[in-house]
Amino acid sequence: MGFLDKIKEYRRMLSQVERNIYGEKQDYLEIYERNLQLEKEIEARTTELNVANKRMLTLQHIWDMMNSSTPLENVLEKVVSSIHGELGYLHCAIIRKLHDEKGDYMQIATQSKDSAIARVNKIIGIPIEARRLTYDPDGIYADTMKNRKIVQTKDLGGTLKYVMPDLPDNVALAAVTNQPCKSLIIIPLCPMNTEFGWFCVFTSRDELAESETDFLSLFAQQIEMSITITDLFLAVKEQAVTDSLTGLYNRRHFEETLKREVTRAQRQNQPFSIIGIDLDYLKKINDKYGHAYGDLAIKTVAEVLKSNARSIDIPARMGGEEFNVLLPGIESSGAMKAAERIRKAIADKELDVIGHVTASVGVATFLEHSDNIEELLELTDQAMYQSKRNGRNQVTLAKPISETSWQEIAVNTFLEILSKHNIPIPQDISKDLQTKLKDAEDKKEMSKETLFNVADILTATYNPMHTKGIMKSKVFMATSLAKRFDLPKDEIDNLRIAMLLYDIGNLMLPPELLQKTTPLTEEEKQHIKEHPIIAAQEILKPISYIQDVIPIIEHHHENWDGTGYPQKLSHNDIPLTSQIILIIDAYFALIEHRPYRAKMTPQEALEVIKKDAGKKWNEALVQEFVTLTELDLV
Repeated sequence: MGFLDKIKEYRRMLSQVERNIYGEKQDYLEIYERNLQLEKEIEARTTELNVANKRMLTLQHIWDMMNSSTPLENVLEKVVSSIHGELGYLHCAIIRKLHDEKGDYMQIATQSKDSAIARVNKIIGIPIEARRLTYDPDGIYADTMKNRKIVQTKDLGGTLKYVMPDLPDNVALAAVTNQPCKSLIIIPLCPMNTEFGWFCVFTSRDELAESETDFLSLFAQQIEMSITITDLFLAVKEQAVTDSLTGLYNRRHFEETLKREVTRAQRQNQPFSIIGIDLDYLKKINDKYGHAYGDLAIKTVAEVLKSNARSIDIPARMGGEEFNVLLPGIESSGAMKAAERIRKAIADKELDVIGHVTASVGVATFLEHSDNIEELLELTDQAMYQSKRNGRNQVTLAKPISETSWQEIAVNTFLEILSKHNIPIPQDISKDLQTKLKDAEDKKEMSKETLFNVADILTATYNPMHTKGIMKSKVFMATSLAKRFDLPKDEIDNLRIAMLLYDIGNLMLPPELLQKTTPLTEEEKQHIKEHPIIAAQEILKPISYIQDVIPIIEHHHENWDGTGYPQKLSHNDIPLTSQIILIIDAYFALIEHRPYRAKMTPQEALEVIKKDAGKKWNEALVQEFVTLTELDLV
């Protein structure tokens, strides 16, 4: 091969190499460009994923709050701060649609705290959250609500003028110029198909992407759900502490608040007062005009209590026609003025058909009249019923505890019975009960709970099916029933003692007789009928200071129609206090298990009692008892 041929061959080989290198370069360029494209796609997908994660986190925050007892205003505040901080909107707000005597209007419920709103507030002077915003029925907000749709608008100035038409044009223009916001997104909020308001988002974007619209729709649904759940929670919470008829606090809330107030008063050595109010002649109103007007009278008293209460006062319906008001930090002179103001306001009210109603009022003050809360409540009751006995429609101030209380008499009675071994109970039980009673006596703490506990233990020795705590319910019910008949304090105190002791004669009967499951013979029945006399004559008669209690116990099995025992008394010859014991004893016997039958429900027991009205019991007593019991069952 010649020299020129070799040169040609080298050129051909060089060209081949160049073509190979160029081809590989093209491959590398294509790979590089594909890598760049993939990096861009990865970055875009990462951004989308971050946005999605932030949206999910925001929704999770709302869900967490919806599953708690967080107040609505806190939920809404968290909503706007979350979507503003986590999703990068310039400003967020929730606007309420409200109504008053002037008509519909709008008001900021909550909004994010940011530089955008700070700038606008500085320009317009009065902060937007402090303003009553105009609701224009032809404006953009009304349109979104009417059509239930999300709207995006770039007319920021026009939207501002819709809600603040009195704002000068130059001020409105200054508020929307030279700032990064390009558009406003308005999302209507309609929980349970009610027009609650709007969720408003200010953004720097001109257009709203479809995915963002979907998210905001979902977000609005979660806000609506949180509003619904929070409202339901508040409604349930209110129902738990309020009386359904009057809207006042109920007995349970009053008693819980009272315990806290006692702790505070003792720590700060500061008094508080209780006003007790009893509506006069409610039974006559019900009988003459019907229960609807009785309810009207009760609600009228409630309205007076609400309108005369300070924000820290606790007005409560204790049951039936009785009300209490707790006055923190108020001594007796201030409480008397408040009580007189309440009494007068009730008397001044004129009701449809009924005319005027009145109330009897009592006042007692912690640390002044007693430092024992049970005594204080009792003194309030006594003062209230003193007003009633003195002619009604007046205020009475309680007297400090100075005389021997019924609790002390009951404690001494139990101690005397147990110490003299007048009843056949095991020695260890007797000693334990005496220790409990002496502890209460030595400490000057005549606790009702101690008495109820002792009475329950004694009852359980002859009635194994006796439920602990029943004695407390019996005494409370007997006291409430006696007050409905305006019995004086000394008779009510005797009734309380009698309720603790009325069945003590059963301790003298053979246990097998009381727990017998088969029908009793006539001889056995006669033996059981002797237990009131046994209690009165053998156990209690030797105790000089309870002689007034003995007749109550001796006649607590006499029937209204004269068919009872031991003396076959009838009608008004039977002490009312004995009749009260009989009806309460019968009721609790019916709702407790017995060896010969299953227990009844409270409603079934009331039906049995109603059937014996006019036979075993005075019809008026049955009516009051059923009303009182049904109130406790509600």
